[in-house]
Amino acid sequence: MLLRLAYFAATHTLTLLRLLPMSGRDKDIEILALRHQLLVLQRQVGKPAFTNTDRVILAGLLHRLPRDKLRQLPLLVQPDTILRWHRDLLKRRHAATCVPKRRGRPPTIRSIRTLVLRLARENASWGYRRIHGELAALGIQVAASTVWEILKEHGIPPAHERQSTTWADFLRGQADALLACDLFEVRTLTGARLYVFVVLEHATRRIRILGTTAHPTTEWVVRLGRNLVIDLEDAGSKARFLIRDRDSKFTQAFDAVLADAGLNVITTGIPVPRMNSLIERWIQTCRRELLDRTLIWNQSHLLHALCEFESFYNGHRPHRALGQAAPLRPLPAPITEPGQIGPLEVHRRDRLGGTLHEYQRAA
Repeated sequence: MLLRLAYFAATHTLTLLRLLPMSGRDKDIEILALRHQLLVLQRQVGKPAFTNTDRVILAGLLHRLPRDKLRQLPLLVQPDTILRWHRDLLKRRHAATCVPKRRGRPPTIRSIRTLVLRLARENASWGYRRIHGELAALGIQVAASTVWEILKEHGIPPAHERQSTTWADFLRGQADALLACDLFEVRTLTGARLYVFVVLEHATRRIRILGTTAHPTTEWVVRLGRNLVIDLEDAGSKARFLIRDRDSKFTQAFDAVLADAGLNVITTGIPVPRMNSLIERWIQTCRRELLDRTLIWNQSHLLHALCEFESFYNGHRPHRALGQAAPLRPLPAPITEPGQIGPLEVHRRDRLGGTLHEYQRAA
């Protein structure tokens, strides 16, 4: 619209310059001719369409004329319409210079909105009334309807639609009391078959490799069960459940040893391998990072490699579930100021001939 106004202003200026050398008689003749053409157009056009630019130009040119003068002019619109256009133009100019006052309640503080979403995310059974009560207990004064509007705006359904529990949520909530064990097979360079018994703590992700053998008999499995009970007592573990699959090598004698120590054995469902997914994923990690990159000669060589990997896994390897910390090594304090870094010198320690690498900053 501004470009069109500038264009019409330039054309009207040129028209005015053209009218300056004309005499009064020539101007009168031109006015009469234009009036007659306007009468012809009025007989042919039912209702002319005016753009905003046309309204601004006509209102700016004709608003100074008295109303009786306007009524004598053969205009396409009524004189009252011209005056109304001028009043609307003045209103828009006034509105552009005045900042309108905000109506309604002030917006909710961003930190309060973030807290409401956090409470809804961490407590699936809480509705907007329960969240409103928790905010009141914290000294935060907001209306219950405000909490409801925040949840609705972010697409959070009501509490009864958010209470479904998945296996992942259930295991995460019970992680401190859960252990997982399994036997997996390893082939040596000569083709011999060896079996490894491993136990994983769900909460800390700590791994325990209890033994390897070529003949996993009932006595061997029971003896490893007793060793597991002793290790858990020495570590002060609070585990109360052990998840295992339905392998025939886990006999009733093995379950009885764990039951005497207060551990309840839970067997996985036949078509539900995800019930023991953590230990299965660790076995895949062990194969990818160690066994697939190492030629195993015999049982003693396998036991040595697995012990090195156990130490590396528990003491150095980062875990996403632990915030990139290791099961037995917390993360160091973060470096926040550039001056604390200094010369960045990192040393590497090789395990198993360079199969595994550990990096540490120089003291």
